[in-house]
Order: sequence, then C-alpha cells, then structure tokens
Amino acid sequence: MKNHQENCKKQGAEDHVRCPLRDLLSRLGDKWSLLVIMALAKADGNRARFSILMRGVNGISQRMLTTTVRNLERDGIVSRHIYPEIPPRVEYQLTERGLSLLTPVESLVTWVEGHWPDIQKSRADFDAERGDGAALDEKIS
Repeated sequence: MKNHQENCKKQGAEDHVRCPLRDLLSRLGDKWSLLVIMALAKADGNRARFSILMRGVNGISQRMLTTTVRNLERDGIVSRHIYPEIPPRVEYQLTERGLSLLTPVESLVTWVEGHWPDIQKSRADFDAERGDGAALDEKIS
C-alpha cells in the first residue's frame, strides 16, 4: 500500500482520477458494484440477464444498473453477451478477473455478516450518545 501511494505521488496522481488504486477502489466501493458482482456470483454459471440482475439487486434503478454493468464491463470484471435472437437476448457474466474478485468480496461479505450485530450495537450506542442517529442514517443512505 505504501509503495502504491509513493508511486502515485511521484506521478503527481494523488487524486482518484489518475491513481489506479483509488480509481478502482472508488468503482468497487460504490453503492452498487459489489452487489451486482454478488448477484452474478449467485446466478447459474455466474451469468444473468438484465432483468434477473434487477431482481437480484434490491433497490437499484434500471439506469443505475445499466451504468454499473457498463463500468464493470469497462474494467473487465463483467462481460456482455448479445444473442442474435428476436427479441435480442443480452446476458452479463463474470469474467476470469471478476471470478478472481469473488474471493476477497466473499471474505468481506463474511466479515460484515459476522460483525453486523456488533456494528448495529455500535451505531445505536453512538446515536444514543449524540441523539442524532436518524439524521446520520439518512445522510448515509
């Protein structure tokens, strides 16, 4: 991590636009990307149609799902397959790079699941202490 930061500074690339680590972490840390990746991981053959992804990622809009899969496709994490049928059928699939990302993503999900009760308690304690919990939750959402 330290070497990466030093390399970005040497290149004058301290912002996320020019620093590859920040750029990709920003993409993967957005609100939807990991959820789309996990939805594809759960699909048969790690492949799903757009409508299946819409159902698999609760709360995502059609426009945001389109943007998210395009960005993941651009990064080589997801591939898009168009079948020459009438009507055309489009499926999205995790690439080898996307599949290799599943190990750390699944570890993160396992960590969240294992710590979620304690995190909820910490949040409740923090909110009770400051009396502003509802406002914080709304800002985060």
